[in-house]
Amino acid sequence: MAVIPYKENTGSKKEQVATMFNNISKKYDFLNHFLSFGIDIIWRKKAIRLLKDTQPKQLLDIATGTGDFAISALKLNPKKVTGIDISEGMLSVGREKIKNKGLQDIIELKLGDSENLEFDDNTFDAYTVGFGVRNFENLEKGLTEMLRVLKPNGTAIILEFSKPKIFPIKQIYNIYFNRVLPAIGRLFSKDNCAYNYLPESVDAFPDGEKFKEILSRIGYKKIESTLLMFGIASIYKANKKEN
Repeated sequence: MAVIPYKENTGSKKEQVATMFNNISKKYDFLNHFLSFGIDIIWRKKAIRLLKDTQPKQLLDIATGTGDFAISALKLNPKKVTGIDISEGMLSVGREKIKNKGLQDIIELKLGDSENLEFDDNTFDAYTVGFGVRNFENLEKGLTEMLRVLKPNGTAIILEFSKPKIFPIKQIYNIYFNRVLPAIGRLFSKDNCAYNYLPESVDAFPDGEKFKEILSRIGYKKIESTLLMFGIASIYKANKKEN
């Protein structure tokens, strides 16, 4: 059974996730950095550095939200970064941020669904996803679509929460994620469900070796993973096979 934000709602997971992010979009950046103590910024920079050797010119940022990953990707000197998200509320905040930074000529944010991408096969040199794949309604369909739009030998970078397993990190993490974070999130976002959904979605996500097995089964090659902060998050790097 899919983990959804609003359990009393009959809408699909995709519809509910879009609604949830629309609801919290105005407070998202503040809460994201506050609740992670700013570590999410460091994690994104580390993920982007994994693309340094390939220097992608056409880059797709999936589940772009307010565009933080897309902006971080400019360190790679790409020609174009295209960000897509299912939440118009998040995109609106992101577009304003990009406009204020004068980056609208190189970053474009568009409403889009990772499971039904509008792009042609073999379009992008690389794609990034920051804390987004666990929100997919159909994980394998989304990963397959993202592989389709990658060029041969293109690179996928997926940054996602995972579940630490060592003492006492596991215990501290569980208390913070399941009690502290939802309480603070409710206080600031005014959405009673969004920050309960976060730990539930992380718990349900097939992280680590299970996720690497899914990537391999779909057809990704050269799959690697890097643990961050004792396993609180992971970066997965994979490639599309050459023709």
